Amino acid sequence: MLVGGRRRLGRALAEDLARDHDLVLTSSESWDGETWVDGLSKTARIRTLQWDAESPELMSRMMADLDTLQAQGWVISGAVVLAGTFPKSPLGTWTAELLEATWRVNLGFPFLCAQALAPRLAEGACLQILLDTSIHQPWLKRLPYSAAKAGLAALVPGLAQLLAPKVRVVGHALGAVLPAEGSDMAFLAERTLLKRIGDPADLCRAVRFAADSPFLTGEILTQDGGRRWV
Repeated sequence: MLVGGRRRLGRALAEDLARDHDLVLTSSESWDGETWVDGLSKTARIRTLQWDAESPELMSRMMADLDTLQAQGWVISGAVVLAGTFPKSPLGTWTAELLEATWRVNLGFPFLCAQALAPRLAEGACLQILLDTSIHQPWLKRLPYSAAKAGLAALVPGLAQLLAPKVRVVGHALGAVLPAEGSDMAFLAERTLLKRIGDPADLCRAVRFAADSPFLTGEILTQDGGRRWV
């Protein structure tokens, strides 16, 4: 199950995993017009759901959808929570409304997803949560976002303890992968030891590694090309 498996990294991960997994994909928006999902159906069973972090009915919607999946015979052998936003909010622009919106999507929503999914994950499943390298070096122009990711970083070992031994929990702290349009790619690459930015395939390999590593839990895997050591 991919929570937020619609755009960019989510889509890349869905396309990779559909080669040998059935998938449940969630998005905050309608799936109408997403023809690439039809392509996945040629090799895998695909189910799409709409989970909107802004909806007051979010919790009841999640629980109802998960109950329906279970009744239809779906077994959730693993889940990856990718959902999030990446807003700029430098010091001096913060408001209560902005902070609440940033933390609702980047912190509250993943917490609620993890809570809803936890009792429905199969024995031996791995719950994976997408973070980024702001947990090591906060983004100063995106400090509320960075604080939210730091909260998720605390969720990883905490959930690992709560859900053991049935379910494992692993986080992924990513560096620059699929930077926003207009980003200075050469600058981002130069600020790593490996002198390159990341690729969606880097995340795909790490997700598969975590899922297939039965003695791994409570850890955050960092892939930033050595950015934090520069």
